[in-house]
Amino acid sequence: MAFFSTPQIADMEQRYRATLINSLGGFKSVVLVGTADSNGSTNLAIFNSLFHIGANPPLCGLIFRPDTVQRHTLSNIESTGVYTINHITEDIYINAHQTGARYAKDQSEFEAVGLTPLYEESIPAPFVTESPLRFALDLREKIPIGINGTILIIGQITQIWLPDNVLQPDGFIDLEQVGTLTCSGLDSYHRTQRLARLSYPKPGSIPQKLLDFSI
Repeated sequence: MAFFSTPQIADMEQRYRATLINSLGGFKSVVLVGTADSNGSTNLAIFNSLFHIGANPPLCGLIFRPDTVQRHTLSNIESTGVYTINHITEDIYINAHQTGARYAKDQSEFEAVGLTPLYEESIPAPFVTESPLRFALDLREKIPIGINGTILIIGQITQIWLPDNVLQPDGFIDLEQVGTLTCSGLDSYHRTQRLARLSYPKPGSIPQKLLDFSI
């Protein structure tokens, strides 16, 4: 079994360390974040740091790298207070990955990578037409993280669009029917295969399989 100590991790080549540490956490959400500046110029960027914060109010967090260089997505969110989250499917994951390139401020990633902006009434930030599951958020809080200079953005979900057939009676979204991909590390994209949905855990009992997909 491979082993790395704190000094060994610190001495690693920069890109090797970034790849290793980004892989340690396992599979992650990968989404496209759509924004526009105050003049309506659009931006689209891929993120693997989206995470759930709470359901009431409905909050999600995104981590932004230190703003030592211009972060177009972050500056757009700060100036307008609105952004969109768009799931990535197998049809568009290569286009989505390409949005991670460092395009100039005046170059729209939508145009550069071949994706189509979509606007919904009262939402100034663009969605991705090709994404089957998408939602809008309002900026609620910006939290600088002192230990490494990253920034946590907390947004409140305001509107949701998803296909009718993927929504289950209890509110569960069948992401495999949506075709949502997941990722590991910085550049590895994956389909998923669900094993089961389990009953709510209670002391003194063993969770039961509500739906078993492993057979």
